[in-house]
Amino acid sequence: MLALLNTNIMTPPIGPIGLDYIAAAARNAGIETDTVDLCLADDPSRALQDYFAAHSPQLVGVSFRNADDSFWPSAQWFVPALADTINTIRNMTDAPIVIGGVGFCIFAEWIVEYTTADFGIRGDGEQSIVSLLCELQGQKRFERVDGLIWRNNDGLIRSNRPAWPRTLSLPTNRDAIDNLTYLKRGGQCGLETKRGCNRKCLYCADPLAKGTKLRLREPSEVADEVETLLVAGIDVLHLCDSEFNIPRTHAHAVCQEFIRRAFAKRLRWYTYMAVVPFDAELAEAMSRAGCVGIDFTADSACPSMLKTYRQQHLKEDIALAVRLCRENGITVMLDLLLGGPGETPETIAETIEFIKQINPDCAGAPLGIRIYPATEMAQVAAGEGSPQTNPNIRRKYHGPVDFFKPTFYISNSLGDRPAKLVRDLIDGDKRFFGPMQETAPQADESNLAVDHNYNDNTELVEAIREGARGAYWDILRKLRRS
Repeated sequence: MLALLNTNIMTPPIGPIGLDYIAAAARNAGIETDTVDLCLADDPSRALQDYFAAHSPQLVGVSFRNADDSFWPSAQWFVPALADTINTIRNMTDAPIVIGGVGFCIFAEWIVEYTTADFGIRGDGEQSIVSLLCELQGQKRFERVDGLIWRNNDGLIRSNRPAWPRTLSLPTNRDAIDNLTYLKRGGQCGLETKRGCNRKCLYCADPLAKGTKLRLREPSEVADEVETLLVAGIDVLHLCDSEFNIPRTHAHAVCQEFIRRAFAKRLRWYTYMAVVPFDAELAEAMSRAGCVGIDFTADSACPSMLKTYRQQHLKEDIALAVRLCRENGITVMLDLLLGGPGETPETIAETIEFIKQINPDCAGAPLGIRIYPATEMAQVAAGEGSPQTNPNIRRKYHGPVDFFKPTFYISNSLGDRPAKLVRDLIDGDKRFFGPMQETAPQADESNLAVDHNYNDNTELVEAIREGARGAYWDILRKLRRS
C-alpha cells in the first residue's frame, strides 16, 4: 500500500494536483493507494494519528509544494515545518518516507538532509514512485529509479538523474483529492498542459524544478481532463504551466481543442504567460476557449532591466499584450520584479510610469528577488563579493548567508527605504499591488491589501468564503475596486 500525504496547509488552500496525478498513476499500476490531505483536515495532527492507527503502508509519499512564500519582507520558510511533519510520521509508522513536489525539487538534496527523510524524488513522480515501491518490495536497486535521492549504506546522499521523461502523458480522472472542496475554499483548481521551461531568466527556479526541455501533453488529453473536472463541478481553472504560450503552437492547439468542445460555455480559466509570443490570433483563440485572465511575466518596462533579467520582450510588447487582452475581453495582470541588479530609483520610476500609461487591470510591484541556488541570480550575487557583507542581500535569519533559506536581492541603490520609494511612485494607484514596508508590523492596517502575497491572506480567504472565484490576483483586484 502507498500512502500519499499533502502537507501544504497554506491558505487559501491550493489543490495538490501533483498528488492527484501520482495517486491515479499508482492506482493504474495496480497499487493500492490512499491520500491523506492535511490541508482540508480540521485537525491535521489528529488526521495523521487516525490514519496510521488504522493503516500500515509500505511507503509514505509526502508532497511539498512551497519551500517558502518567496515574498520580501515576510520571507516565511516552510522547511522546518516539513521536518516536524516527517518526525511526526516516523513516530507513527515504520514505513520509509519519500518527499516530492515542486518546492522539494528546487532544494532536493538539502531537504532530504534537513528532514532526514529516507528518499526524495526530483522531477515527475508518476512513474518514479511506482518504481521505488517495486524496488522496496524487491532487490532495492535504487539506482534504477529515475529522480531518486537516497542515503547509501555509508550514509552519504546519492542522486539519480532527474525524472523528466521526454514525453508527457498524465492521468485524466482527477479523483484522488477533493477538488470540489478546493474550489469552494480556494476559489480555483489547477491543471497542467505541459512541464518544463526552456527560458533562461536570471532568477527563475522553474527549470530546476521542472526541467529545461518542454514536454507537451496532447491537447485532447488536456481537454479530457477538463471534461472530468467539469463533471465534478469544477468550472474555474488555473493552468499551472510555467508560461502557457511557450511554445505558442501548443497553446493555440490547446485552445482550438477547448473551442471544439465548447468549453467557454461552461468554464472560466486563467493562466501565466510570457509577454512574447502573443498576437491577435492567439488572444482571440484564448478568449473563445474560455480564458478570462492572464498574468504576464513583465518584470520591468526599463530596457536595461529587461536585459538584466534575460527577458526576450520589449516594453512595447507589454503594451501590445495589454491592448490585445482589452480587445478580447481578457483581464490582464502584469507581474513586475523590482529591485534586481542595477535597479535605481530612475529605472523603477520609468517602469511604474509606463505601466500607468498602458493601463492593465492590475500590476504586481513587489520588491526583492528570491535568490535560488543554481540560478544565474545566485551567480550574480556571489560575484559581488562576500554574501555576508553584500549590501544588496536581505534576509531575516541569522548566521551565514544560505540560499536554502529565504534570501533576497534588493539593489542598494534604492536607498534605506526602497518600499517607501516604490509606494510613493505608485502614489495610491489602486491598479498596483505595492510592496509591504519592511519596518511596519505584519498586522498594521497600512499594509493590508497592499501587496499580493497569497499566503495566509485573510482578506482573500474571506472573499472566497463569500463566493469569489478565480485567480487570486483577480479576486484581490475586484476587492480593491469595490
